[in-house]
This record gives sequence, structure tokens and C-alpha cells, in this order.
Amino acid sequence: MSMELSKALESLPHGKSFRFVDEMLSLDPGQEGRGTYRVKGDEAFLEGHFPGNPMMPGVVLIEAIAQLAGVVLQSDPEIEKLDDLRLTAIRGAKILGAARPGEILEIRAKVEGRLGNLVQVEGDVLGPRGLLASAKVTLSGTLP
Repeated sequence: MSMELSKALESLPHGKSFRFVDEMLSLDPGQEGRGTYRVKGDEAFLEGHFPGNPMMPGVVLIEAIAQLAGVVLQSDPEIEKLDDLRLTAIRGAKILGAARPGEILEIRAKVEGRLGNLVQVEGDVLGPRGLLASAKVTLSGTLP
């Protein structure tokens, strides 16, 4: 991963145990990006979801889209970063498959529009067997 992509990923405020983007594959600053997450198998949520048949919860797949969305929109060199950026809405979410330990997921996010402190992003998560999840997410923050 290039230094530029690595620096963009550092904008995630999440701690390591709740970060669902490991690596950036591409970034068009402020517009769209692609990243990956490897389901390690030792994530705390896998212990109970489900014993003997661990799979990444669908809501965590949607969280991965939101996290990548945050990286993309905060990378725009022409628009000031939003403070206290948060996921505030989810529309049209579809969970079509499950991610299992050892799998590498590709996450994609594309900014659809901005209105003040609101940003709408469409995204999806792909696994080795195809599309796992898709959603439109809205992120909001405080204007500087």
C-alpha cells in the first residue's frame, strides 16, 4: 500500500478491534475508494456468531462500507474535513451472503452527494463467492 493510501486510512478514528478496513487498494480523493478487510477469525463477535459456524455479522459488513466511506470523504483536498464524523443513516441495505474466517473482503464506496454536513455514499462488500452486502449510507459531522 502506498504512503498516500496508508495516510488516508489513518483518518479512521476507530480502534484496531473495531476497524474493518485493513488496506486501501485505490482512492479517488473525495469521490470513491476500494479497500480490503481480512476476516481473521479471532474477532470477538465471531465467538458467538455462530459457535461452530462463525460468520461476520451483516451489520458489520455495512459498518465496513461506512468506514471506507469516511476515509473517502475525509480525503477530499478541496473540502474541509468534518469533525466528529458518524454514520447517521442506512438505506436500501441488502445482506446477501456471509463472510467467514480467512476470507479477504473487498469494500467499495462512492460518494453520491453532499449537502452541508451530510454526505451520501453507496457501497458494497464482495467476498470470494460474490456480492455479500450493499447499502447507501449517510455520514454526518460537524462543519469546522
